[in-house]
Amino acid sequence: MAKILSQKFYDEMNKLVPRYPTRVALLLPALHQAQEEAGWLPSEVMEEIGEYIGIHPAQVREVASFYTMYNLNPVGKYHIKVCTNVACCLRGADEIVEHIEKKFGIACGGTTPDKKFTLMEEECLGACGTAPAMMLNDDYYENLDIKTIDQLLDGLK
Repeated sequence: MAKILSQKFYDEMNKLVPRYPTRVALLLPALHQAQEEAGWLPSEVMEEIGEYIGIHPAQVREVASFYTMYNLNPVGKYHIKVCTNVACCLRGADEIVEHIEKKFGIACGGTTPDKKFTLMEEECLGACGTAPAMMLNDDYYENLDIKTIDQLLDGLK
C-alpha cells in the first residue's frame, strides 16, 4: 500500500511509542496527527493508521466515528461547531445555528461551495456555565450572541 501520511506523521508517532503500554494505545494520537495533516480522515488514511498500529481498519473507523472531533468527511477551512446541548439551547444556540445557516446559505452539516466554512452541531463542549458555546477549528468561544458571531465570522479571511 502506498503511503499517504508524511514522514512527520511517522516521526511523531515513533516519539510517542515509548509513552504507551501498547501500540493500540497510539490510536487517538495517530488520528489527531493524521487529521491535522490531511484535514480529515479518508478511508485510505485510516487504513494506513491501522497498518501502522497493527489493527484492522474497521477498528480505526469505529473509534474515529465514535468521537465527533474526528472528521470523516472533508471540512471547510473554518470548521464551526456550535454546541446544541440543553444549556446552550436554553441560551440561544438554536438561533445561532439558524443564523449561521442563513448567513452562509448552508444547512447544518454542510460546507459552503467555496470550501471556506463547514457548520456542525456539537453535542456538548462542556461550557454549560458560559453557554452558548462553539468551536471554530480548535478555538473555543463562549457567551455567544448573534452580534459576536457576526464579528467573529466576518473577520475571517
